[in-house]
Amino acid sequence: MLIGDVIRKYRKQVGITQEEMAKRLGVTTPAVNKWENNNTQPDIALLAPIARLLGITTDTLLSFRDSLSSEEIAAFVKKLDQDLETREYAEVFAEVKKTLEEYPNCDQLIWQAAVILQARRNMNPIPGKEKYDDVIFGWLERCLQSEDANIRKEAAGSLFYAYLQKEEYEKAHSYLSYLAVDSPERKRKEAVIFSRTGKKEEAYRAYEELLFTNYQFISLVLNDLRILYMEDGNRGMAWKLVDVQNQAAKVFEMGRYNEVSTGLDVASWEKDVPKTAEIMREILAAVDHISDFSQSPLYQHMAFKDMDPGFTDRLHKNLIEGMHDESYSYMRGNEFWEETLKKGLDSPLRSEDTLASDSNQTS
Repeated sequence: MLIGDVIRKYRKQVGITQEEMAKRLGVTTPAVNKWENNNTQPDIALLAPIARLLGITTDTLLSFRDSLSSEEIAAFVKKLDQDLETREYAEVFAEVKKTLEEYPNCDQLIWQAAVILQARRNMNPIPGKEKYDDVIFGWLERCLQSEDANIRKEAAGSLFYAYLQKEEYEKAHSYLSYLAVDSPERKRKEAVIFSRTGKKEEAYRAYEELLFTNYQFISLVLNDLRILYMEDGNRGMAWKLVDVQNQAAKVFEMGRYNEVSTGLDVASWEKDVPKTAEIMREILAAVDHISDFSQSPLYQHMAFKDMDPGFTDRLHKNLIEGMHDESYSYMRGNEFWEETLKKGLDSPLRSEDTLASDSNQTS
């Protein structure tokens, strides 16, 4: 950080204007403005007076101690953990406070020190531990201004839980603004506040929406991963991922259709006639159950739109029309396939038809 940036930062922190600073130092306002814009630098004789006026050391003013390397921070954290195991908390805290004052611009160091001291303060029976709140929270608040997005997010999370523990729910909620609006973590934290403030319905709904949307995300990831393995010709992993995706649909109670609708592309890729017929038969039989998830107790507090009465018939028809695609040419001559194509478009093959077909073929 350039000296002009340091002067501007700490001048604003102490709450004085450029004009006030100029008067106290016996220089002109344009001179201070030029310092802060890094056009010129203050005379060496003014460094100590500037530092005293801003309440910082000359080292900080000159950015001699602007930051630490990741290795130095790791060593500091390791020593801090060890010291907290063997020494008095108050003593260690005072040393850390002094160190952070020497590195006021090292956000990573400040954040990690604050998190460790806060965690240890919560876990151990420390006398008068509340007296450390202002300092630790102040460090975390400072981290909210970090240029590092991850530090801002983590600091906000730490402050959220700190005020949640103090049952200051409105204050805790204010830190959620540092998380993306559509962030699952933000929604989960909102649900926690709902449950703590007597808004049980809102809490149930928020948690259920998280389950539902996360299943959708998991399903997409499994699907993309399966395609990647297929591109590499890995049949074993492709079928493994089909099984995992089907099991996920079952665990999340997404209904029979979602439990059986994967795997058709793998069977088609392998040109496996019996497997393709088996999967298509199960899909057609499960069309009427495509919205069964809306009846699951897992999502009982969610409101789902009523499905268009004709949707399942259209889906059934589209599935059968898709069976005409040239990619399924290897299925020609298969009894189930030919029979379905023959009667399916004129008279939709519903669950009872496919079950009867299964029974006939078994017998």
